[in-house]
Amino acid sequence: RSKAAMTASVGAGHDIVLGWHDDPHLYPDKLVDVTDLATYLDKKYGGWEPVCFQYGINQRTKRWIALPVGAPTLCINYRVSWMKEAGYDKFPDKIPEFIKLSKALKAKGHPTGHAMGKAVGDGNNTWHWWLWSFGGKVVEPDGYTLCLNKKETWDALEASKELYETMIPGVASWLDPHNNKAFLAGEISITGNGISIYYAAKEKFPEIANDMDHANMPIGPVGKPTELHLFNQAFIFRHCKFQQAAKHYLLYMFEQEQYGPWIEAMRGYVTPSLKEYKKLPVWTVDPKHTPFRDSLSRMLWNGYAGPEGPASAATMAEYVVVDMFNDVCVGGKSPKAAAAAAQDRAARYYRAPAPKPPAKKA
Repeated sequence: RSKAAMTASVGAGHDIVLGWHDDPHLYPDKLVDVTDLATYLDKKYGGWEPVCFQYGINQRTKRWIALPVGAPTLCINYRVSWMKEAGYDKFPDKIPEFIKLSKALKAKGHPTGHAMGKAVGDGNNTWHWWLWSFGGKVVEPDGYTLCLNKKETWDALEASKELYETMIPGVASWLDPHNNKAFLAGEISITGNGISIYYAAKEKFPEIANDMDHANMPIGPVGKPTELHLFNQAFIFRHCKFQQAAKHYLLYMFEQEQYGPWIEAMRGYVTPSLKEYKKLPVWTVDPKHTPFRDSLSRMLWNGYAGPEGPASAATMAEYVVVDMFNDVCVGGKSPKAAAAAAQDRAARYYRAPAPKPPAKKA
């Protein structure tokens, strides 16, 4: 990401970049318009998933500046036999029952574990999902009115304390690899992660692979999915001397002959951005893949509910939301105090637009 930012700054270097989340919205005027490619792919391959329109389009110009490639998505990884031991035959799809199951598992000696440290994927994805599930958000759709310090956020923080009580010690400092290791060691019964744990288990711990499964993230009081996932986009810099060739290359890579085998080879690790590719055999050849197929259609964008840009990028890079939950669950702050502090941090990045000068009199 730093190399792409440097390329944008100096106007030389890489022609095509595969970036993350809101990277294109940090330097939108430096990128080639790919609206023609996006429109063609949208029509040919069943349409883009809804979140792609937030990530790929410059909301100011309404033109596509990037092509969404796909998402390494997050699902609940859980131990089936332990879930049944706790009295459940099916993994709950609502947060209240999810908390009850987590408590029952802890009582049976099978604690849960969710990253609360500076985990780029697992930490941000888990706690943005949890915040949004209760109706909380950092910013309003106008992109500058902050709204984190409100009842919905306080409710999310209060409920997170119940979940935290079911977790193994040490989650406050977990980075992305820690929950994988804990799950494979049999130390935790539930965690949010990609499909990588499953394939590591198949290779080294087949007894765990046979006794685990995946579920989409449970739904909270808002009554609809509110997931966040890692998200990849491809974009072309305007300094590229061969812009048409670069566009043809990207188009070539999105066509069925290339993109289809690539998604198949990912074995569920990357969820496609175009709906037609959800029909590929990889999503049903193993039922444990299937929840990942639908993750992108359940996703919001990381700057929700405002537009993507420097403010949303900085807020997530500085772990404002993750730290807020950590402050309550680990640090002992009250939900209101933690939400107020987090909103103050977000205010460093979100600014109201400068007022327009009054029109000159004729």
